Amino acid sequence: MTPGQKVKAARILVIDDEPQITEIVEAFLTNAGHNVSVFNDGKKGLTQATEVKPDIILLDIMMPDLDGYSICNDLKNNPSTANIPVVFLTGKDRNDDQGRSFQAGGDMYIKKPFSCERLLEIVNIILMSTGRH
Repeated sequence: MTPGQKVKAARILVIDDEPQITEIVEAFLTNAGHNVSVFNDGKKGLTQATEVKPDIILLDIMMPDLDGYSICNDLKNNPSTANIPVVFLTGKDRNDDQGRSFQAGGDMYIKKPFSCERLLEIVNIILMSTGRH
């Protein structure tokens, strides 16, 4: 992406059980011009992903009902959602967790805490590289 190049508004789905994180991410990405939906429940987020088919999904790994690996596996095994890029957002930092993220079908792995600017940069790069915007 070249300096000053704008990415068109994307539909971004955030699935994370931590409201303090989702509120910040939602506000920042909305301010950047994207359409953001947030679910603090993995099962509801998975249902929303299959119904809406967003351009990108930001997904936490550790959640109480369904973990991010299970959600990503379900998405990647469903032909209607298999091509949606998934970025894992996680507080986990072990190499095997990162490897497991990619095995589950994740496209990127971002460790918490992260800067919103870096998150936006990654979202824009993925959107551009997948031709979604």
